[in-house]
Amino acid sequence: MKPLYLLSFLLVLAAGSAVAQRRANNPAPTSNPAPTSPNPYDTTYYSQLQWRNIGPFRGGRSVAACGVPGQPQTYYMGSTGGGLWKTTDGGLRWANVSDGYFATGSVGAVAVAPSDPNVVYVGMGEHAVRGVMTSHGDGVYK
Repeated sequence: MKPLYLLSFLLVLAAGSAVAQRRANNPAPTSNPAPTSPNPYDTTYYSQLQWRNIGPFRGGRSVAACGVPGQPQTYYMGSTGGGLWKTTDGGLRWANVSDGYFATGSVGAVAVAPSDPNVVYVGMGEHAVRGVMTSHGDGVYK
């Protein structure tokens, strides 16, 4: 029985080496060629752009966002320490809409009711993304 296993092993080994690719005769480059340009993209398209912070300036890390159907410039953003924020101009200005209403400040989910864009559901708390201190939340607000 052992000779049969040995013969099978040798056949598999021989078949594998028979179909192996051969090395090309071209020598491998010894170093990476120098790039023709430090930036491979055409920067003329972006030359007039300037970075700016459009806020919200006190929201904190965000894990939840939701748009409003039929209102392409209106969005809600839930932050993990700053509550719920709303913009009606596509993000140029943000206003906090949860101060004084929510008992906790950590928002983990945001949804706009499909039947009425004035109804917003906000799930409180956050998932422990990095295993550090997080808020367990206190329920869902409407």
